[in-house]
Amino acid sequence: MKALRMLIVSASLSLAAFSVSADEWIQLFNGKNLDNWTVKIQGYEAGENFGNTFRVKDGLMQVGYESYEKFDRRFGHIFYEEPFSHYIIRVEYRFIGEQALDGPGWAIRNSGIMLHGQSPESMGKEQNFPVSIEVQLLGGNGKGKRTTSNLCTPGTNVVMDGQLIKRHCTNSKSQTYHGEQWVTAEVEVRGSKIIKHIINGEVVLEYTDPQLDERDADAMKLIAKQGGKKLLSGGTISLQSESHPIEFRKVELKKLGTGSLQ
Repeated sequence: MKALRMLIVSASLSLAAFSVSADEWIQLFNGKNLDNWTVKIQGYEAGENFGNTFRVKDGLMQVGYESYEKFDRRFGHIFYEEPFSHYIIRVEYRFIGEQALDGPGWAIRNSGIMLHGQSPESMGKEQNFPVSIEVQLLGGNGKGKRTTSNLCTPGTNVVMDGQLIKRHCTNSKSQTYHGEQWVTAEVEVRGSKIIKHIINGEVVLEYTDPQLDERDADAMKLIAKQGGKKLLSGGTISLQSESHPIEFRKVELKKLGTGSLQ
């Protein structure tokens, strides 16, 4: 009887631990609407969702271009309302269909998760990308290697292996994902100290010290507003519209304790 009671208690504790763990994930996308998100598309004011680019259908956040005669460099982003600093973000995505007419060649099956970003309201009307750290999402073209969860740095730099990296993009060591399969991308973000890109459970890229780039005009405006501070310890999260249709079926986040990290 005593052993049975201990087994029941142990099972109850395990269930409670599971429930607490599950409750830690915040659903940034509720599967119903775009509440708590703000759209910013190049050439339009923050909040103007030109062409219904971002929308919800069948429980999915969709990015589509049916209302575009041509893409015309109208790069867009959809921003979550709350900034974050220490967290894990998990996104399930897939590329579908064909690229919008006039979309740039490099943007085929291309999107991204923007981290440590500026607010949509602080962007210029003609600004194409928020100053941020981009976790670049790429789909395979049916042949050859094309990694996903790469790093791109609009208006920013990072440090890898003790070296300041000023190139715009750095490839990860991920596999290539062809077709319209769902892919799970996670990013572990610990303020200004370390950021890890994770694809289907595997760490594929990591770096430290995300910071504003003095060579970039938009970044320089932010540096001035921050009294000369360049290091980024937090900011907005946004998802991209870069001319190829994409669907997101999950966008969720778990906050992490900060400890002594900035």
